[in-house]
Amino acid sequence: MNTIHQTLDARGLNCPMPILKTKKVLNTMSAGEILQVITTDPGSVKDIDSFCRQTGNDLVSSQEENSKHIFVIRKS
Repeated sequence: MNTIHQTLDARGLNCPMPILKTKKVLNTMSAGEILQVITTDPGSVKDIDSFCRQTGNDLVSSQEENSKHIFVIRKS
């Protein structure tokens, strides 16, 4: 099981705010640390996936739960 080091609650925020906030938090984290991001914007599913591929961070998991999207990202 991955230990969550930080959680970003981006519920209620629309694109591009979840990505901008995710980037800001990841910049404060060390390589290998795990960030959990919670969003309600359906567009964030594609955005977070693209962001991780472009930045080299590892999208460990992505799931939908009660209209929330929960992402687990390992900083590269």
